[in-house]
Amino acid sequence: MYYSKNFYQIKSNEEIFELVKGEVDEIGYYNLPLQDTSAIKEFSKNVTQKNIAIIGIGGSTLGTYAIYNFLKKAHSYDKTLHFFESTDPMDIKARIKKLELADTLFVVISKSGTTIETISVFKYFASLVKMEPSNCVIVSEDDSKLSDYARKNNLQTFDIPKNVGGRFSVFSAVGLLPLCIVGVDIDRLLGGAKMVKESFFTKKEYYEPTMQKARFMVENKNRFNINVLFSYSSSLEGLNKWYIQLWGESLGKINVNGTRQALTPIGLVGPVDQHSFLQLIAEGKRDKTVTFIKINDFEDDLTIPKGTLDGFDDLDYIDGLKFSELIESQANATIQAIKDLGDIPCDVITIDKVDEFNIAKLMYTFELLTSIVGKFVRINTYDQPGVEAGKIILKSMLKKEKQ
Repeated sequence: MYYSKNFYQIKSNEEIFELVKGEVDEIGYYNLPLQDTSAIKEFSKNVTQKNIAIIGIGGSTLGTYAIYNFLKKAHSYDKTLHFFESTDPMDIKARIKKLELADTLFVVISKSGTTIETISVFKYFASLVKMEPSNCVIVSEDDSKLSDYARKNNLQTFDIPKNVGGRFSVFSAVGLLPLCIVGVDIDRLLGGAKMVKESFFTKKEYYEPTMQKARFMVENKNRFNINVLFSYSSSLEGLNKWYIQLWGESLGKINVNGTRQALTPIGLVGPVDQHSFLQLIAEGKRDKTVTFIKINDFEDDLTIPKGTLDGFDDLDYIDGLKFSELIESQANATIQAIKDLGDIPCDVITIDKVDEFNIAKLMYTFELLTSIVGKFVRINTYDQPGVEAGKIILKSMLKKEKQ
């Protein structure tokens, strides 16, 4: 009789905790909250341009966009971040129209320094504007082609540590540099991440819920293999996109026993997606867990006025209601409706307020959760072999077309 083992014993929380602790000095993102930010702040305070064009893709931009999109509606910045991620020619031209090129700092970000999308867009900008120390800065690994280019042209560089993967790099210069330039308090940002790190590794407030959530997802991964992030604020749309990359690229792997692992992330924004995807959650197949994210204090008093529309007397109960109160009620009603069904696992995360400290706490927690789940399912959380084949094929195709 032939038998091939296709399962593994789920380890105890304590064993997993020790495994995670064991990679703290090897995997660089864990210690990013402890870094010295003085060089970033010194460079940032001398930037005079009002437009900051970030040229990058994936992990080089998603985390930065998540934080910036979350903060910008509640804070006033005198500089603007513009993201150039796509090779879509119409998108490139549309975004360039929003720039005054003479008043733009170009921040080029690529860990490898050879990302085709990034270098392609950078090449195009270099045909429009002369790249000089006064208007261009490079963020890459120290020994990359992009860093070599920077040194040859006397451009300022900031390093991405080799042991920090792109999707875990938001608290490195990848995110800190452009965010600091526009006026985000990066020390407060790192403070939020540091608080979660210290709490988890000293087994305080963040240890138990993070570990238990990871264990639940792993123990139930064959039944509930989809995790829905249902964020109740348009300012969290960027967070959803960042989470989808973090979760999908980290956990969609073949484990040590040759078994394919799949915990599929989906990002929704409430209340908009109450009118679409919620139907699938409520009455569709029971293969999803739902994580709701709410904001406790929007610090915004925008109110639904009274007496502006005739014929809506049956809706006068919303008159005088703050929009922040309305979206809170919409979130709570949806949460209660899901809980009442009794067979859809869900949890609720409440962000205290719209600031750097709180968004960093949430993002660092998700990074930890990803690492823990990776240890539970016995995979390498930090590589991405599944995307490399496409890159190789693309390179080969483009070279052949050039010949």
